[in-house]
Amino acid sequence: MHIEAEATICSVRAHGEHGAIVRAMTGEHGLLSGYVRGGHSRRLRPVLIPANVVMAEFRARTEEQLAGLTVELVHSRAPLMGEPLAAAALDWATALTAATLPEAQPYPHLHAALDGVLGAIEAAPAARGWAVALVRYELLLLAEMGFGLDLERCAVTDATDELIWVSPKSGRAVSAVAGQDYADKLLRFPRFLSEGGEADWADIFDGLRLTGHFLSRDVLIDRRADVAAARERLVERLKRAVA
Repeated sequence: MHIEAEATICSVRAHGEHGAIVRAMTGEHGLLSGYVRGGHSRRLRPVLIPANVVMAEFRARTEEQLAGLTVELVHSRAPLMGEPLAAAALDWATALTAATLPEAQPYPHLHAALDGVLGAIEAAPAARGWAVALVRYELLLLAEMGFGLDLERCAVTDATDELIWVSPKSGRAVSAVAGQDYADKLLRFPRFLSEGGEADWADIFDGLRLTGHFLSRDVLIDRRADVAAARERLVERLKRAVA
């Protein structure tokens, strides 16, 4: 196996005294893992930071063997690591990607969306500028993993208007009329997910609660459960930022 591609670093794990196992997202080949010799060296530590973009070269004698990986920095987002809120967002988006996607399966829509989210975090002066993109990324990832929500029409009446709730059990939209007696048991369906555009903080937190519920239930289970801590840190920092 020999693959050369531009890739986004999603996770870095120490291996031995000096090496590191890196998972990186590529456009054509999906998420790939590789062993970086000297991954903890002074030269490579600033390169092997989640959210950085690198030119990656993966080499392995067989498909079953962990590839050796060499990297060259293309774009660094390391300066954002000094900003707690931006750093938490980068950490969560990349950790979610690394923890959930299967190896070596292309997800071009997710690759493009991840690049868009990371770019928005880097470019936006305020969190509200990228929080909407992050919610949309989580929603897309759920769909790509086979847990997509049905938000087009009401699960009860089949109506396509006034959809303001989502059932936490079925993941289907519920209209205002059909859900009026069950509001305390339903999840809010924020308007920006159906109509697009910007959102206020109330809608953003509703969106995060919505996607968070289904991520925790369907995706972040078993060995992936500890990844949810990164999301909790991000949500808490967002709440403090807008308090």
